[in-house]
Amino acid sequence: MIQPFDDIYFMKKAIQEAELAFEKGEIPVGAVIVIDNKIIARCHNLTETLTDVTAHAEMQAITAAANFLGGKYLQKCTLYVTLEPCQMCAGALYWSQISNIVYGARDTERGCINLNTKLHPKTTIRGGILEEEASALLKRFFIEKRNLN
Repeated sequence: MIQPFDDIYFMKKAIQEAELAFEKGEIPVGAVIVIDNKIIARCHNLTETLTDVTAHAEMQAITAAANFLGGKYLQKCTLYVTLEPCQMCAGALYWSQISNIVYGARDTERGCINLNTKLHPKTTIRGGILEEEASALLKRFFIEKRNLN
């Protein structure tokens, strides 16, 4: 049986958000939060737009999802994000008690895995979903940014 709502489907939605960030001159990271195969938050980086270093896609998504649900805990929710969460975002995800994190590209320098950031004990994390697409968008952004400077 074909499952239309799988990790690839939702990661494509996160990549669409990353593309919006790219168009705005933001680092192209996008995120969606899903519960029961329904997207309840769609966000992308807004650090430049808001002049706020905490305005990462994941932070925006946590707030939007909590507002949608009417509570601060994101149990039974899955975050799809195009780049492995940083330490700050992983900390916020810990406190949100999100059930699942699915990311596209690894961040071997600033990502939560190499920095050994603790996630909530009930949170699962897995990556590599549409990794090439997510990574290509980030690389293109930084190549263009370097060429402008």
